Amino acid sequence: MPKLAVFPKAFMHALCKDGSMKVSEWIALATKLDIEGLEWYAGFLEMSDKANWPIFRKQVEDQGKVIPMMCCSPDFTHPDAKFREQEINKQKNWIDMTHILGGSYCRVLSGQKRPELQMEEGLKLAADCITACIPYAQERGITLIIENHYKDDFWEYPEFAQQMDVFCKLVDRIHHPNFGVNYDPSNTFLAGEDPLELLKRVSSRVVTMHASDRYLKEGTIEDLRKEEGGAVGYAKRLSHGEIGKGLNDYDAIFTELKRVGFDNWISIEDGVDGMDQLERSVAFLRRKLQQYWPVAAGVQS
Repeated sequence: MPKLAVFPKAFMHALCKDGSMKVSEWIALATKLDIEGLEWYAGFLEMSDKANWPIFRKQVEDQGKVIPMMCCSPDFTHPDAKFREQEINKQKNWIDMTHILGGSYCRVLSGQKRPELQMEEGLKLAADCITACIPYAQERGITLIIENHYKDDFWEYPEFAQQMDVFCKLVDRIHHPNFGVNYDPSNTFLAGEDPLELLKRVSSRVVTMHASDRYLKEGTIEDLRKEEGGAVGYAKRLSHGEIGKGLNDYDAIFTELKRVGFDNWISIEDGVDGMDQLERSVAFLRRKLQQYWPVAAGVQS
């Protein structure tokens, strides 16, 4: 049965930069929604104190929810071996964080697409670093999930594996029960590509999903692919929007996920225009789960 989680997309600056929102405040808001979980972010300011980790887990579980997924951003394509080793150690810390919070899934990425980085070198660096983290994750019952990502907020360059062909090559290099794909259809638009084409190429490897939506502020998809594909900086033509009202075809997405037997976590990255918008996005996805997984969908009482 797919389960719904939410991510604090609208409150990242407040939770991670200026501290104007406390994690407990986000927990109080999110746990009122018709969801089963809260996706976590390693960069919440209050997460720097390890003593807080079990406290936050208890706050969430006291509300009848869980923390299934961790969002973090390792940079495994740096040319310096010492830097990469530091990133591996960071990833292991995030795996520990996920474990203590009670989660089962911790994100990995490839790293930055540095201009001098050759394709084969980047694939090898990213695959080697991810593979180095898998035993540590396995020992703690954590599955590493690689996202078809665009760019971390604090990176100079976009994701090395942003483009579909590169992403699929990287995924194909790593086969392990504790490794899979976190599919994000909206990020595919930022690469100027087709999210359904990507999904069909990796659907058998998808273990979690990010749900969001994008809409065109101007022009067409063809304009987007021609002008924005692989560009540095967010696509100017695209904006976040309420799920179900944008470019993503959730009927086609869920049809494919149902076909391959997907029944895991879907985390909602939405609500940039407020909690009312996030609540509507949750309601849209809840209806879709009931449509495509009619026997088991819905929050259990």
